[in-house]
Amino acid sequence: MRRRALLSAALAAPAVARAQRGWQPDRPITLVTGYGPGGSTDVAARLIADRMATALGPEARIVVENRPGAAGQIASEWLKRQPADGHTLMVTETGAAVAAPLAVIGGTRYDPVADFIALGVVSTPPGVLVTHPGFGGTTALSVLAAMREAPRDAIAYASSGFGGVLHFRAEMLAQALGTHFVHVPYRSGAQMVQAIMTGEAQFGIAALASATPLLREGKVRGIAMVGSRRFPLFPDIPTLAEVGVPGFEDAGFFMLVGPAGIPQPAAEALNLALQATLHDPQVKERMLFAGHDPVQGANSLAASRAYLAEQIATMRTIIERTGIRVQP
Repeated sequence: MRRRALLSAALAAPAVARAQRGWQPDRPITLVTGYGPGGSTDVAARLIADRMATALGPEARIVVENRPGAAGQIASEWLKRQPADGHTLMVTETGAAVAAPLAVIGGTRYDPVADFIALGVVSTPPGVLVTHPGFGGTTALSVLAAMREAPRDAIAYASSGFGGVLHFRAEMLAQALGTHFVHVPYRSGAQMVQAIMTGEAQFGIAALASATPLLREGKVRGIAMVGSRRFPLFPDIPTLAEVGVPGFEDAGFFMLVGPAGIPQPAAEALNLALQATLHDPQVKERMLFAGHDPVQGANSLAASRAYLAEQIATMRTIIERTGIRVQP
């Protein structure tokens, strides 16, 4: 009898441990990005995947999958249709999460609040205005002057996709400068920065994480930061406000989301795993080096929902003020 009791206790122990740890995935988690490999969203997903899996349990595994197209909208539409069981997630960003649903004429086929659950903010890095090294002089002021003075549609800019936040920001810049540029969309931030390097486009407003490798190598030039402050990695690059172009203080975000309806225990476990990941010193260092700014403050499920609502309100104000809309 005693032996049977000990055996029962031994068999029950793993189940008790699992319950104490909370929800754990029972198969690999698919972590989707809406852009191609090497872009800022892909970089963010790959930097957090392994550490998040470790935080979820010894057998947990997270596989990053790229579903590029329409500046994150294709992946967002796909995610909406997946089971809400915690095994399919997405790293989304400002463009797909708030800019496109508000700025695309006719809207998107997903609602960022009704169709998804915010599981935590990953990072809030700046964007950066980058140019081909031979374009527009050697200073931010000379580059902006060249943009203003060129004939309309004489300059081409690259973006990571039609209807994304980088497309939207470049159009805002054109409006601020009183001109118009030719838009050349690509499938990822990495591709758009490569296009600027080769001269297929003269400039673009890139996510810093996408531009960082080529900025370090001097193959593209950083002109000004989109955001309220300079970034520690590139302290010599001023903000757009510092060089006389206000209205670009909002830097944007990357966020972990899942289909609406994920059970609360799974949502809480995923949120806690993300928070543990972002506070890991090695992950934080790698993210900063890659041009991301990992979130260190309040990042609970409730805080994430509130942050998303705040970003939607901010973007709505910007769209109303500028009158910029995107034709699908």
